[in-house]
Amino acid sequence: MAIDVLQVSQLLTDEYSVKILVATVRVPRSAQDIAMKFGIPIAACYRRIKDLEDAGLLVCQERRLSQQGKRVSLYLSMLKNAYVFFEDGHLRVKFQLKTGGADRFGNDWHEVRLEPESRSDSGEGEDFDNEASDEGEK
Repeated sequence: MAIDVLQVSQLLTDEYSVKILVATVRVPRSAQDIAMKFGIPIAACYRRIKDLEDAGLLVCQERRLSQQGKRVSLYLSMLKNAYVFFEDGHLRVKFQLKTGGADRFGNDWHEVRLEPESRSDSGEGEDFDNEASDEGEK
């Protein structure tokens, strides 16, 4: 499965996602607990949890029965380090998970390729297209 590094980078700059990752870095927590303690609407909290799970940054550590007999999932952040650099016109990112072994991100820097929106009514953006394609061929 291809890694969408740009999507993962966007998750790391999303306020709710960051709150969830910070809340679960040491102690597994339920979505309800995270939402209540960090002021995240519950529906948004569940959406971000799913996005973070899909990206491999969050895992369901355990499932418990609540006092009402409902199953409650407890989530734990798997992110150890994240580096995002914008340098010389290039966005580069690197992620390290707590597993310590080879993970889906690897140990290499990933360059994020950004494509400009096409503007058929003007010549703007053409230089960027040429520069981006020239850089990719080096």
